[in-house]
Amino acid sequence: MVNSQASGVPPAPRSCAGCGGKIADRFLLFSMERYWHTRCLKCSCCQAQLGDIGTTCYSKGGMILCRSDYIKLFGACCACGQSIPANEMVMRAQGNVYHIKCFSCATCRNRLIPGDRFHYINGTIFCEHDRPGTALHNSHLAPLQSSSVLTDQKVC
Repeated sequence: MVNSQASGVPPAPRSCAGCGGKIADRFLLFSMERYWHTRCLKCSCCQAQLGDIGTTCYSKGGMILCRSDYIKLFGACCACGQSIPANEMVMRAQGNVYHIKCFSCATCRNRLIPGDRFHYINGTIFCEHDRPGTALHNSHLAPLQSSSVLTDQKVC
């Protein structure tokens, strides 16, 4: 994200990627290969004006995010605790996010892929064959879904 100020010769008016209006302001922002009014480049979750809170922003799944909301939504893998880069595919279960390589059965360590059925019991993932005893109360069986990004739905 770059904050640009006109110097000397005024540049041709640019259109804002946020509102579509002409940018005639003294300052403008350039992010994701597009120009923005400073008031229009906002976090899709918290609506913070990104030019006011830092020099970086994140884009994933059609959303523009501040650092804080990016970390909340995509930040760390629940299995290994390591950060998840913005361009990396992820797996999700019960609101938790995992690296694809980390989404595996706690018993046999086999990696689960989209379409596999699994059990999510007290925060632990088990493949269909390794489900602990049937007497557990918080278990369920769900088809596995992969998400590289959140699609155009707002999840904040």
